[in-house]
Amino acid sequence: MTAASQTILMCPPDHFEIAYVINPWMEGQFANTDDHLAQRQWQDLRRAIERSAKVLLEPPQRGLPDIVFTANAGLVLGRKVILSRFRSRERQGEEPYNHAWFAQNGFQILDWPQNIPFEGAGDALFDRGQDLLWVGHGFRSDAAVPALLEKLLGRKTAALNLIDPRFYHLDTCLCPLEGGYLMYFPAAFDATTRILIETLVPEDKRIAVEEADALKFCCNAVDLECHVLMNDASDQLQMRLRGAGFTPVITPLSEFMKAGGGAKCLTLKLIEN
Repeated sequence: MTAASQTILMCPPDHFEIAYVINPWMEGQFANTDDHLAQRQWQDLRRAIERSAKVLLEPPQRGLPDIVFTANAGLVLGRKVILSRFRSRERQGEEPYNHAWFAQNGFQILDWPQNIPFEGAGDALFDRGQDLLWVGHGFRSDAAVPALLEKLLGRKTAALNLIDPRFYHLDTCLCPLEGGYLMYFPAAFDATTRILIETLVPEDKRIAVEEADALKFCCNAVDLECHVLMNDASDQLQMRLRGAGFTPVITPLSEFMKAGGGAKCLTLKLIEN
């Protein structure tokens, strides 16, 4: 991939704060973020991404602190987008702004039922080795989502049931990597889901992480040109990634972790085919 072949949507954290609690990471963090540190960490992530991709910006909105997590704006395939229907009332105010941005930038907005929660690329991730869309459900996105996505997009889906509230979105505990590799935290899924993953991904392509790494949101990573951008990871995991041909890039995101978000949450790939 060349620098021009991927475009990433980000949103500056001008109004980012912890103003409510909608996941376990937010507990005890009300008004506990360092604005200057958050800006610096976000800019560091942006610069790391711009070494491999173009960055477009969605404007921040006062009173919508989580709009900074653009992964949840929607799911893009080609020039089509399915916009998120947020389960949490606190985030539903983001929806018209996301709709406006994608409409203004020439995307075809596909219809999605108003009463079925779906949280975009937070819960739907394209595999990088096969024609497959991994879809998480259990906390935010509805169990009906995988079948609906398959019908709308014509892409085979694998439905993954999330069971640990700390990993409330699929992208917090699973990351498809180039060449068909899959980095994931097995304990975030029920037994049936773990078997499905093992059926669909060969053992030598599965990078199962330990809980200590999972809690650093190592799976909430951005994969670009075989570089894996993440908040943090153990030396052992970094070595495992290098052995598979990847270059780990550590970009600390402590302020966003307080809200339950890492590198992937702060980004949305706009080129998916």
